[in-house]
Amino acid sequence: MGVAPEATVKCLAQAPTQFRTFHNAAANATAPKAHQAQHFSLHGGARSGKLGLSKKKDALLFPSEESYPAPPIGYRVSFVDHLIRGLSAPIHEFLRGLLFVYGLQFHHLTPNSILHIAIFITLCESFLGVHPNWALWKLIFLLRRNGSHNIAYNIGGVVICVRPDVEYFDVKFPDSIQGWRKRWLYVREECPDSQEFNIAPFDGNSTILRRRSWDAEANEEEKIATEALMTRIHELQNTRGQELSGIQITAYFLRIRVQPLQARKNPLWMYAGEEDVDRVSIDLSVKDLEKLVRKISSLNKKDAIPSSCRVTPYSATNALPQNRQSASPLPPLPEGGDVDERAVVTDDPQPLMQPFINLGAQFIGYRNTIEGLKESLLAANKQADDLAAKLKASEQAREKAEKDASCIEDLRKRLHEAETALSDKIAQNAAHEAKIAARLESLSRRFVRKMSQDFVLEKPEDNRLLDVLSLLEIHADLVRRSIFNAQKAFLRLFPYFFPKKKEPDTFAALAESFVPQEDLGLALRQENLKIGVEGTIALVAESQQNVDWTKVGEATKMKQDKWPNLIRAAKPHSKKILAFLGYKPTSSSSSAKTEVK
Repeated sequence: MGVAPEATVKCLAQAPTQFRTFHNAAANATAPKAHQAQHFSLHGGARSGKLGLSKKKDALLFPSEESYPAPPIGYRVSFVDHLIRGLSAPIHEFLRGLLFVYGLQFHHLTPNSILHIAIFITLCESFLGVHPNWALWKLIFLLRRNGSHNIAYNIGGVVICVRPDVEYFDVKFPDSIQGWRKRWLYVREECPDSQEFNIAPFDGNSTILRRRSWDAEANEEEKIATEALMTRIHELQNTRGQELSGIQITAYFLRIRVQPLQARKNPLWMYAGEEDVDRVSIDLSVKDLEKLVRKISSLNKKDAIPSSCRVTPYSATNALPQNRQSASPLPPLPEGGDVDERAVVTDDPQPLMQPFINLGAQFIGYRNTIEGLKESLLAANKQADDLAAKLKASEQAREKAEKDASCIEDLRKRLHEAETALSDKIAQNAAHEAKIAARLESLSRRFVRKMSQDFVLEKPEDNRLLDVLSLLEIHADLVRRSIFNAQKAFLRLFPYFFPKKKEPDTFAALAESFVPQEDLGLALRQENLKIGVEGTIALVAESQQNVDWTKVGEATKMKQDKWPNLIRAAKPHSKKILAFLGYKPTSSSSSAKTEVK
């Protein structure tokens, strides 16, 4: 078990190079500053819609200036593309155990692998009615290295694959996810009370080694135990008209806004709709949901996005059957894990050097932490110096205030002068108000003389100015009502004098209509005469008398002495004519000659 000291020094010397490998594996990305992730606001959503991937503001942190991940204490390294595929902290027990059994960290898995796990958990809880089943997982999936013979990826160096001899859902993964390694961020690792162990801290320089657990298969006992579950999966895939697909499962957990890979209060078969306690945000719009599904799949714009599953998932409104199969245990956690199951399969001639490499990486990590603590200490010292400077400035201000105490007497004198000036101003205002009141009283008396009506206030304000204003307002109201009534009277008379004119809009225009240059009385009499003549002609025509109306119309003169005689001759018949015209005849006949214009 012994290792030569020079070999140990060599391993520690290689650790910084392995740190740089993490950065090189990210396609030589520049420092992913906050603005590089500006397309995503994981608490508020994407630009085109709210994703809402975390309820807590401090659950996610974006890197600032670092070019290599340096997560704060309690945080792990993950990626934006992991989160939009169902990952949130604290993580689900199944994912926690899976990482332990396979000896992996978040950054080792590709986005498609994360989606595989999210779909599997959703399938188990929503469509099979069981907790995520470890035996079923081993029956369906295995792990493979991601890379080529020239490149050994560290970020995304492991992919989860469906076993070639297993019939499983076609998820339609995208062939390539551009730039996902550049969008890294920090996820807070919170260990619920029911979970004793956290996931392993971030170790970017550890080499990914294929383990026996990657190829672990379900034993015969587990195959028998999961036979009913596999039968149900085949029914979900092949039942005509009710086929379930990987895209439907993906769209379902995105639609209900529950992150499958998050530790939750309830399993998905207890999902209670919009009021569910495990929802991380409100519903996405249809446009945002379709955009997100296309982003994490190979569907194009012409392919339809399923709005619902053809098979109704289990939920609070679709309860589990009474005879459902109970779940098998979760992946073995540290307290019960099988060490042999996780043994490393490697061709490395010096497998014992790996602990020293890891030790070197931890040493460098602690060194970086110490550097950060030094910077914090310097910042604290600077704050202490700033406080000391402020204290000194405060002392100086106090001394200056004591020196200025001699000015208090001068301030008192100025205050007294200001009070005297204020009193004089109040007296001036009172005298001015008295003058205004006298003028208003005089104006009120004029109203009384013209209107011959006086008023007395029921509840005086004991304020001369206010009381006079109140009386003046009462008088003015009387005048307004008088003017209003006069205007109504004129409007009633207007049609009699001006039958062919439109009523004026204002009282002034109405008054002007009654003071024209022509004689309104003469015009009225002439109008009445016209009506009488036309009525008389109509009566003569009705009586069928032969009258030469041409000669009547050509008559131009009539002697003054002949006018009364003609009137007296027509007197016996004039009453009937007047009655026909609607006039009440008088006892005496008119001797006045008709006025003409």
